[in-house]
Amino acid sequence: MPFPNFKKPSHILATWFGVGLLRPAPGTWGSLMAAIGWYFLDFLHSWTIIIIPLFVILSLYVCIRADEDSETDDHPSIVIDEVVGMLIALSFVENDFLMYIAAFILFRLFDIWKPGPIAWADINLKGGWGILFDDVLAGLFSGVIIFVFISLI
Repeated sequence: MPFPNFKKPSHILATWFGVGLLRPAPGTWGSLMAAIGWYFLDFLHSWTIIIIPLFVILSLYVCIRADEDSETDDHPSIVIDEVVGMLIALSFVENDFLMYIAAFILFRLFDIWKPGPIAWADINLKGGWGILFDDVLAGLFSGVIIFVFISLI
């Protein structure tokens, strides 16, 4: 069966409603859609402590299912991991356009560059776990750096 198959809800979510099919750089598109969506869902920010962990759990399930169904390791159309990582990075900042741009740039840099523990997760965790957790770490690194920067100015 070709991946993605939009008859499967896990594939719809894995590609973030088809955003993962955009080229070039589907991960960047997924991150951008997450940032735009979260910016306009400002009223949900007070629920971040509940939303993010639930979304991580849902995304892990989706990544595991999608990875099992795809014929390649970490299929490029799977972008729900970038959505999760971006939301984690954004959870450290106020709903401010410039901070969102900074979070987006930092997250994409960490996700592409994969320093230290991010690379370890990408290399050593397999299947859906590996797909998701390098982005979770990239989001945490980005968010913490922005938080520290904001605290110092």
